[in-house]
Amino acid sequence: MTGRARVFGDDINTDYIITSRRKRESLDPQVLRQYLFEEIDPAFAGSVQPGDFIVAGKNFGCGSAMEVAVTAVLGAGIRAVLARSFSRTYYRNAVNNGLLPVMCDTAGIHEGDRIAIDRAHGMEVRNLTTGETILAETVPKIMLDILDAGGLVPYFRQHRDFQI
Repeated sequence: MTGRARVFGDDINTDYIITSRRKRESLDPQVLRQYLFEEIDPAFAGSVQPGDFIVAGKNFGCGSAMEVAVTAVLGAGIRAVLARSFSRTYYRNAVNNGLLPVMCDTAGIHEGDRIAIDRAHGMEVRNLTTGETILAETVPKIMLDILDAGGLVPYFRQHRDFQI
């Protein structure tokens, strides 16, 4: 995967990703995408491009367990979030819905940098802008299988159970 870095800081909670009042309006990812990060950067949703990556600091997705915070990200065409750490709930919601959570040192990644994620060699992140290579934490095989299937529901449709 290759994309453009869209950088945020530490402690980005689910209400920053998409405010909870918006989930009452719709659960359609194409509707929700227009509200992505509106509390932090009202222009963000209009500037995001399919294939962009969210890059953040520590504790990304903290706050409530709103699954819609993953739905809105996916609706915007974002397929991966890179962060120093994730809340456990956001991490699992991401995997369950087919959004790749990548835990790595994001300090050297800046807004607009071109990033490549290579799963063939463990989990490696390359900053194509600076030439830096960052090793990311390994994602367990079962989670990679769920991600490859497109999320937990498609995984169960294919396998009918967990195959570890």
